[in-house]
Amino acid sequence: MTPIFRTRDAERLALARYRDLLDEWPVPHSHCMVPSGIGETFVLSCGPSDRPPLVLLHGAQANAASWLADAATWARHFRVHILDMPGQPGLSAPSRLVPTSHAALCWLDDVMDGLGVVNASFAGISLGGWMALSYAVSRPGRVAQLVLISPAGIGRQRAFLLKAWPCLLLGQWGLRRIRRMVIGPVAGTLSPFHVKLASLMEYIGLHARIQPIVLPRFSDAALGSLAMPVMAVLGGKDVLLDSAHTRVRLERCVPHACIHWRPEAFHFITREAETIQAFLLAPDARGTP
Repeated sequence: MTPIFRTRDAERLALARYRDLLDEWPVPHSHCMVPSGIGETFVLSCGPSDRPPLVLLHGAQANAASWLADAATWARHFRVHILDMPGQPGLSAPSRLVPTSHAALCWLDDVMDGLGVVNASFAGISLGGWMALSYAVSRPGRVAQLVLISPAGIGRQRAFLLKAWPCLLLGQWGLRRIRRMVIGPVAGTLSPFHVKLASLMEYIGLHARIQPIVLPRFSDAALGSLAMPVMAVLGGKDVLLDSAHTRVRLERCVPHACIHWRPEAFHFITREAETIQAFLLAPDARGTP
């Protein structure tokens, strides 16, 4: 099994900083380890226990921390469950999860059952968007609403690593350059907590091993089978995915999808918590703003 981090010291420091950040998160929360067929899954939960469940799936080279800012907003109306995907730089089992395998669907079944959740809304970003979409296609009865942020598996995947390869030869400067290409510049004044969050995400990006993932695109028939409310947030400057192609396919195959096009946004899209919450609280809303 290929280690997730480049060194053991980097892994220890990253996970220690991750735990410290969770301890400082000012939102009341709990966490647990849920058993599954591929190992235990770390789940961070917040929000009233009697509210509708919302499951969040992060992208590659990330963990539940990437959702903390948005989860603070959604926890007012939902019981939010943020999963650390196995094999990613979080607190779940190190076993690499193959997204395209039947085991990945069984993993989500196990987590949902372990949490006592029969049916939930799902939000996923990038790889997490692919996972959420795959689950919605395969387990439509368990997905009430679907939010996709820069999702893989719909539009064409760009050959980003070919462009980024020279940067990989330039050490940490090159890795930071790659991250800026993916997430864009940090805008606005950040609170001390968000500074620590950004620092953790940058540290993980610098010290976790890059695992190239090529994900197949869903067929028109699979996309057309989505009957639940669907929302997508797409960035015009996405260097990993052809977001314009994603938009075209969603408009053609999922005509009821609510598509938010952000021409200046990069792959990692932020500041959409209120927009997504409005959609989740009005599940019958349709249209393309």
